[in-house]
Amino acid sequence: MGNYQLALDVEPDNFEALHGKGILCGRMGRFDEALKCLTEASAVQPDNFAVHFNRAKVLSILKRFDEALAGYDKTLSLKPDFAEAHNNRGNVLKDLRRYDEALAAYAEAIALRPDYVNAYHNQGAVQLLMRRYDAALASFHKVTSLRPDYAEAYNNRAVALKALNRFEEVLAAYDKALSFDANSVTAHHNRATALETLGRFDEALAAYERAIALNPDSAESHSNRGNVLRALQRYDEALSAYAEAIALNPGIAEIYSNQGNLLIDLGRYREALASFDKALALKPDFAEANYNKGLLLLLLGNYREGWRLHEWRWKTGKQKDFARNFQQPLWLNDAPLDGQTILLHAEQGLGDTIQFVRYVPMVAALGAKVILEVPTTLAPLLRTLKGDFTLVEKGDILPGFDRHSPLMSLPLAFATTVDSIPAPIPYLVADAQKRAMWRERLGPKSKPRIGLAWSGAASHSNDRHRSMALRTLMPLLRLDCEFHSLQKELRTDDRTESKEFTQLRSHSEALHDFSDTAALVAELDLIITVDTSVAHLAGAMGKPLWLLLSYVADYRWLTERNDSPWYPTARLFRQDKIGDWSNVMDDVILELSSKGFSGAEK
Repeated sequence: MGNYQLALDVEPDNFEALHGKGILCGRMGRFDEALKCLTEASAVQPDNFAVHFNRAKVLSILKRFDEALAGYDKTLSLKPDFAEAHNNRGNVLKDLRRYDEALAAYAEAIALRPDYVNAYHNQGAVQLLMRRYDAALASFHKVTSLRPDYAEAYNNRAVALKALNRFEEVLAAYDKALSFDANSVTAHHNRATALETLGRFDEALAAYERAIALNPDSAESHSNRGNVLRALQRYDEALSAYAEAIALNPGIAEIYSNQGNLLIDLGRYREALASFDKALALKPDFAEANYNKGLLLLLLGNYREGWRLHEWRWKTGKQKDFARNFQQPLWLNDAPLDGQTILLHAEQGLGDTIQFVRYVPMVAALGAKVILEVPTTLAPLLRTLKGDFTLVEKGDILPGFDRHSPLMSLPLAFATTVDSIPAPIPYLVADAQKRAMWRERLGPKSKPRIGLAWSGAASHSNDRHRSMALRTLMPLLRLDCEFHSLQKELRTDDRTESKEFTQLRSHSEALHDFSDTAALVAELDLIITVDTSVAHLAGAMGKPLWLLLSYVADYRWLTERNDSPWYPTARLFRQDKIGDWSNVMDDVILELSSKGFSGAEK
């Protein structure tokens, strides 16, 4: 530096000294001084491509992207075959979010230098931003073929694979990255995230702990470790992990939201609300926190605010890809419907559809022509719904319509409160011919007939809490009753154990759609089920329904009460300890015995 300054003291417009000092200042992180020197040097030799190139690099570091782009354009006007300038120009265009132009710049760099590793890698990074995941995979593959030890390329390859839900390959990519850089915090952390997504929680926990050992100050890793501990039902440790994350960085909204979800699991609802409020104070437009707070308020019976926040579901990671982007406006009872055609469309689970189709006649009563779109498996059953509407199966061509509303937005549209829930039970009925078929199949009745459902879809986010193993029902199956399985499919363990429970009759081969299940339900005396679509079916049909609920039930079942305003014929049995069904079984057997069902052995 001293030599350059001595030269400039003698000759202030010495190009070599100005240029050299500018480059050196940049290397030392003295960017403002570097820019001053390089600007002066470019004035001395305006046709020198190198000084414009180095000046543009400094401008980019200073985030003066428009000026940096002009600098690279000047460089390339002087030296069009300068591959690195094309590459760097692409980086600036990426920073300006001009992604198509950035890709064109990288293509120019690669055309000039076909083995240009960084250009391929930068190209892949932009393709990721553009959600062109297959193209990004090809770019990162090219990088690793040219430089097999490029750990960051394997990391980014894993990001693309994750977006394509190819999680086993995600793990392989992170393992490859770690083989070249065993201490990569990013690789350990992201590998843990992939393991968590696959439900391999013990392995995910070990990976997060490795990431934390390498970087103990990562609040995100501590928070994610808490998520895994929550999944493993190690709740006290999870709370400690969130507390550690908050201590490291109290300004991350996601940590408070994660903590709130755990506090719900523990039944500590007021503390959970406080956690969501902290998250929203930091990030008011945080979709997951708004949505989860809404679910909690619904659980607590605050329907007015809860249904409003429930609309955030369309912006959450889980549901935003399922939003229907119709040109027609959303209807939330904010405009007259007389003479209008409205599309009401199902969303989420089959049970949700059964629960909320009760609103269809209410919409029709406003003078609207109603089109109801539902999954094919529900269509025959929902044709029994009273009211004037046109039923369309999902996937079929939709008729024209003026407005639309998801079924689960209708409680908000009708300002539903706990006291005003529409419950015109029954609002669904079984087909008479199918009932007759089941009556013949079941034969003469000599004992009370009880239908059982003990598990829902394994993919459900809360399945580990709401479902039970078939063996849990063993005390119940000792009763002197006739038991019928309402399960269409059995899990592997249940399939093995079902062979021992000869008193439980299976009908899975005859349950083709929900109209078949409804006809069977109609011929039974009582339905006992965990929180699945079968519960909604029985409730909508007005059948006696005994619902077996986890310690913290889904929002629609509220708290503490043993009845449901949604289904007047339902009786609710709740766990008194997390994950423990024993008290529920005891209560059910006691209640059955008190009603004259003998033969119980506890």
